[in-house]
Amino acid sequence: MTNDIKTSERASVGFAPRDHAELTDTQITRRYFSKFEKITAHLARVAGQMEVEGKLTRDEVDVLARYVIKLGLSFKALANKYHMSDKAYGLGAETLTFDRRDSGFPVHAELLQMASDAAQADTHLKGMASVEELKSQMVSQIVGDLTVPKELQYSLSQRLYYEELARGELFWPQMSPDVVWRMTKGDGRDTRRIYLVHWAVYDSAVNLPTIYIMELEDTGGVALPKDERRWPRMQSHLMAQSMAGLQLVTIAAGFDKDFDDLHPKRLRRFHVGPMYSHTFTQQTGPLREVLAEAKSPPGEDWALAWTVEELRSQSVKEEKSGWFGTVEREIFALDPFANAGANIGATSMERAIIMPARPFQVLTEKKPAGFHDVRKFVVSPGGRVLSYR
Repeated sequence: MTNDIKTSERASVGFAPRDHAELTDTQITRRYFSKFEKITAHLARVAGQMEVEGKLTRDEVDVLARYVIKLGLSFKALANKYHMSDKAYGLGAETLTFDRRDSGFPVHAELLQMASDAAQADTHLKGMASVEELKSQMVSQIVGDLTVPKELQYSLSQRLYYEELARGELFWPQMSPDVVWRMTKGDGRDTRRIYLVHWAVYDSAVNLPTIYIMELEDTGGVALPKDERRWPRMQSHLMAQSMAGLQLVTIAAGFDKDFDDLHPKRLRRFHVGPMYSHTFTQQTGPLREVLAEAKSPPGEDWALAWTVEELRSQSVKEEKSGWFGTVEREIFALDPFANAGANIGATSMERAIIMPARPFQVLTEKKPAGFHDVRKFVVSPGGRVLSYR
């Protein structure tokens, strides 16, 4: 197994080694994507369980499910792209690069290349034989020449890749903000429109998909999505601030200051990952030991971290604006225990781990330090999700 995963390090002066690895065996690559296919299928069910427990509303579950589906489709596209690896078939095909130590996910550059390929998908498809034609040629070569149609198999994998890109609806490096209208309060000059604003990024610093959901009140004269001045500016502002290194209070306070008639009441950031696997990743710590001891069968050798940061507005203050006007500014509630430890820049942070039953059993038996307050979601191949504290 280790011979089929080669480490790619950046040895240039001034750069620390990057713990990236390439999958150079087609069977290993397919197992990697099969694992993620199962994981993304479980994520929507976990969100549903959180709705049952009152942690998420139906609108929020729908938003998260939409991003999870897009993430699954992106992995499906990449699985087609890398279906035929260089080492196994000698076709000069590219190999997948993933973050072996920090995230377990494909590196950010893979998503960037996929976005670039999507812009040219129609051009590629016009120059390719159809799926039916390629399959017919494959059968003819197998029956007529008694040889394995490697080149045709590769062509088919690329055809399926570009077809997936052409369909769209994938998880891109940046997913611009969109809104869900929830309700309107008051009337006339006191009208407040309540929106759920959501956006996502594939964070380049940590190679992880990150989803943002903001509840805000709009007191502007024109509904936010129809406002040709505020809406584009708001989208650009939020995308520029969507970095894992920025605290939520920094993002929300900056937004509150820049938009006098948009009032952020609640901001959450969902970190999907890292993914831990005894086979594929090299993270250190208790989870690696748990997965090694579990000796799970293929497809169940994994654990996925799921972290939710939340920032809430606790009150409002008024500030002068111009000669006679005033504007509302939010006062955000920060973690009351921040002074006793790390300042998370949020009201709260909940960590969870999603894993199959066998690793969970080992985790329960070993009881490693630091996992007492981590929420555990235990999933089964049949789709059942059990929640434990």
